[in-house]
Amino acid sequence: MRLAEHTTLRLGGPADEVVAATGSEELVEAVRSADAAGTPVLLLAGGSNLVVADAGFGGRVVHVATRGVQVESDACGGAMVRVAAGEPWDDLVVRALAEGWLGLEALSGIPGSVGATPVQNVGAYGQEVAQTIASVRTFDRVERAVRTLAAAECGFGYRTSRFKVDPLRYVVLDVTFQLRLGTLGGPVAYAELARSLGVAAGERAPAADVREAVLTLRRGKGMVLDEADHDTWSAGSFFTNPVVEPERVPAGAPAWPQPDGSVKTSAAWLIEHAGFERGHVRGHVAISGKHTLALTNRGGGTTAELVALATEIRDGVELAYGVRLDPEPTLVGCRVG
Repeated sequence: MRLAEHTTLRLGGPADEVVAATGSEELVEAVRSADAAGTPVLLLAGGSNLVVADAGFGGRVVHVATRGVQVESDACGGAMVRVAAGEPWDDLVVRALAEGWLGLEALSGIPGSVGATPVQNVGAYGQEVAQTIASVRTFDRVERAVRTLAAAECGFGYRTSRFKVDPLRYVVLDVTFQLRLGTLGGPVAYAELARSLGVAAGERAPAADVREAVLTLRRGKGMVLDEADHDTWSAGSFFTNPVVEPERVPAGAPAWPQPDGSVKTSAAWLIEHAGFERGHVRGHVAISGKHTLALTNRGGGTTAELVALATEIRDGVELAYGVRLDPEPTLVGCRVG
């Protein structure tokens, strides 16, 4: 199997071995037996956040195909919903809206699986999964045991978690969400979304309207998968917004103060002002024509080309502004720079 067939970038070479896991016990055993044999493991579900080397992966690829949504409680205090790691993320968002579960609507249209969301602490348009996750059930490859971690134990931060910091230790089996009940979404925290909804920042809007507005915004940025649109052949945002000391924010750049006194600024602004325009091409890969942070495969691209483009952008931004951008996707067998 070529991994390019199972990643949203359509990049990546062959896998030595592929094992499909349709249940959590199968998933644990696939990883446990590989570990016992000293075989490297790559977990693959939606493939939306992976950049895999052209040489492929020399080990066992475990395809996380687990399914199941279990409603543990649904009362006036909210819904507790346990979701298998392999469930497609946007399917869960659709079900949440149908059931009147709130807190996921601004995360509409994000590709990938439920199990990947706590790893990156996936977020968009003012929401993060950390705001609704109650616990994460995992297989701990060090202790060789199934462990459930409460949200407070997950080390959630901006696009990070203890699962991302220690990527070879934990296998996410399922995620339990605690969701409010109702029809109105939470206060709209993202200015662009508020404008689209015609509300002021901090006001609420019907959750169904929030979903439609988010999908419209995402489509405009090439962030909703479309087989025919090469601008969507990406891993989403390739770089995270850097968090720096206030004095290091360039004049005119967006600045969002953080609780610790640091400032988050815009990777997209830095890239554009360092001279990299939308549509900037390198071989068969390019910056998306719709969204500066997305690096795309225009068809026939290679991972080597993509990494070279990412390196060119990272080095150009650092030369111009002294700020080093960090990749957001998981890089397998390759690296930027």
